Amino acid sequence: MVVLAKEELEQISLPFIQKPIPSSLIPVIDLSNPNSKSLIVAAAQELGFFKVINHGVSMEIMSALESEAMKFFALPQSEKEIRGLSPLGYGSKKIGSNGDLGWVEYLLLEIASKPKSQSSQFCSTLNEYIKAVRKLSVEILEMMAQGLHIEEKEIFSKLVMDEESDSVLRFNHYPPCPHLLGLSNRSLTGFGEHTDPQLISILRSNNTSGLEIALKDGSWVSVPSDPTSFFVNVGDSLQVLTNGRFRSVKHRVMVNSARSRLSMIYFGGPPPGQKLGPSPLLMEEREQSLYREFTWKEYKSCAFRTRLADNRLVQFER
Repeated sequence: MVVLAKEELEQISLPFIQKPIPSSLIPVIDLSNPNSKSLIVAAAQELGFFKVINHGVSMEIMSALESEAMKFFALPQSEKEIRGLSPLGYGSKKIGSNGDLGWVEYLLLEIASKPKSQSSQFCSTLNEYIKAVRKLSVEILEMMAQGLHIEEKEIFSKLVMDEESDSVLRFNHYPPCPHLLGLSNRSLTGFGEHTDPQLISILRSNNTSGLEIALKDGSWVSVPSDPTSFFVNVGDSLQVLTNGRFRSVKHRVMVNSARSRLSMIYFGGPPPGQKLGPSPLLMEEREQSLYREFTWKEYKSCAFRTRLADNRLVQFER
């Protein structure tokens, strides 16, 4: 359980609840559809966000890892803090080191090029899931490249397949919030508004909604949950590589007063030394580069120094 002191709770925003966006307006892409490449590109350009079905990841693996994660979050607080020490580890309430707070507890795991030792059921299930979602991320990134008519379809996917790829898996647990009872038409921020700095994020959650995305006009809309599918976010790095053709989507999570939410997010990142900038294979004649070249290590360091809602990319614009 996430426990916040009264003064900490007061620092977490209580925005008005948004009306759920009709599910028909969120792109749902069937990966078995021959036209899926162009549909993915259109969604990445317009929203930077879409849902995928017929993704090839076993529901059994998805449910098994959710079950193992919930077992972890059900442990006593002291045991979670000990078990979650390495690598990266367990945390609650504080998001980063710059003052952001949320009604959330999380487990952040580094994804190594070699599978983790299968010393427990959790590790065994984790290895299977990581293998499956990494494969899915590669498939989607290659479909994006093909949809953009780039001859080298691995132009994006090779960055997450690299042995030095800086990818992570994050479990976010948002317990029910009793403080919301009696607050009409209000919700509590579980994870504040932000964009993801990596290339791509592959998210799967349980059947509790809470995820919201921002449209181009700045309005927020709720995303209906679907535990059988994955939701894909375009990250900052991919926005840079496509010279702004794809949109890194701003999103946040709001807490439910009655039901807990668990999300499992694979963040596909490039190697630390990878140089990021608009891809020459995509740039048209006389097209101006919107961003200067920088390394992933440089950008990640910038992300760690800023608040969640800050626009980090503005520092790298030309």
